[in-house]
Amino acid sequence: MTITPLMPVYPRCGVRPVRGEGVYLYGEKGEQYLDFAAGIAVNALGHGHPRLVEAIARQAATLMHVSNLYGSPQGEHFAQRLVDSTFADTVFFTNSGAEAVECAIKTARRYHHANGNLQRHTLITFNNAFHGRTLGAISATNQPKMRDGFEPLLPGFTYAPFDDLAAALALIDDNTAGFLVEPIQGEGGLRPASMEFLQGLRKACDEHGLLLVLDEVQCGYGRTGKFFAHELYGVTPDIMAVAKGIGGGFPLGACLATEEAAKGMVIGTHGSTYGGNPLSMAAGEAVLDVMQEPGFLDHVAKMGDRLRATLEQMIPNFDHLFEEVRGHGLMQGLKMKSDSRRFVAHCRDHHGLLLVAAGENVVRILPPLTIDESHITEFATKLSDAARVYTPAADD
Repeated sequence: MTITPLMPVYPRCGVRPVRGEGVYLYGEKGEQYLDFAAGIAVNALGHGHPRLVEAIARQAATLMHVSNLYGSPQGEHFAQRLVDSTFADTVFFTNSGAEAVECAIKTARRYHHANGNLQRHTLITFNNAFHGRTLGAISATNQPKMRDGFEPLLPGFTYAPFDDLAAALALIDDNTAGFLVEPIQGEGGLRPASMEFLQGLRKACDEHGLLLVLDEVQCGYGRTGKFFAHELYGVTPDIMAVAKGIGGGFPLGACLATEEAAKGMVIGTHGSTYGGNPLSMAAGEAVLDVMQEPGFLDHVAKMGDRLRATLEQMIPNFDHLFEEVRGHGLMQGLKMKSDSRRFVAHCRDHHGLLLVAAGENVVRILPPLTIDESHITEFATKLSDAARVYTPAADD
């Protein structure tokens, strides 16, 4: 037998974390890494945050799981807090971002079904989007690397260039249900939507009776310095998928919707065995407690400005490597002139700095939202040291 016990679908590197503390990860041999990847924007409070650890431990000793056939005082309380803090009137809890996206897709389709418009089942999505790895989620992207080998995919999606409002509007027809879009593309290259684009999609939805479905799995939950990225644009969605930071590392996601958009989601239309179990709700409450403390999001915005300024000051010193900085808050991208994945590996293996590669040769910088200026200084030193000795491959 040559296949590994863990199905070999990840190109796993040599970093083998066994412990985390704050903004640092530690490997099997005690090696220390500055974690500016945060589990790809998941560990919003860093590693081992005492409020999150205590909440999970307390709930684990009390009640971890019961069926959703029963009442959920824990879920009801957390859902109400999210409703009170967002545009939404109702919440469905999931275990992951992909499941949150699936629920969002189903909610959008079911809305038009409930209105008697059964032909309105197609969502307009965008090139280089990433919505997850389920069949529904990969059907919602046109990236061959996500789709190849999994055909036939699900019908009901059509694709426009990201941030091209005219192209998106041109796709609207009698079958259109709405738009599914990331306000800031993460995997696709850390590309923020323009104000004109996102506001234009909202206007089109209002004019044509469509739904604006936002995927804020990566860019939401405080990552940009706002609770959700759409607040930067003055836009309100009808449906929104969230995950990653919502649980601070505990598997948790959610689909949020207005009462109108969720009108078709009645008994029997959706479900989840584990979604919203008491243990995940305790984790979600603890994360929200910290994020709603006075000054928390202001701190994220301040650290984001500091991080961006640091990167912009660094570019002229290494203009043979770097082109520009992209993003908002603590969701920053550094566009390279060569292979970003190779540079990320170099930073990881030789400088103890963890980053994440993205499309368009962009390095994603996604630290915990709890970092302070000393961590940014340490990051800048490590990144400069890495850039100083790095040589791009001849074929980059």
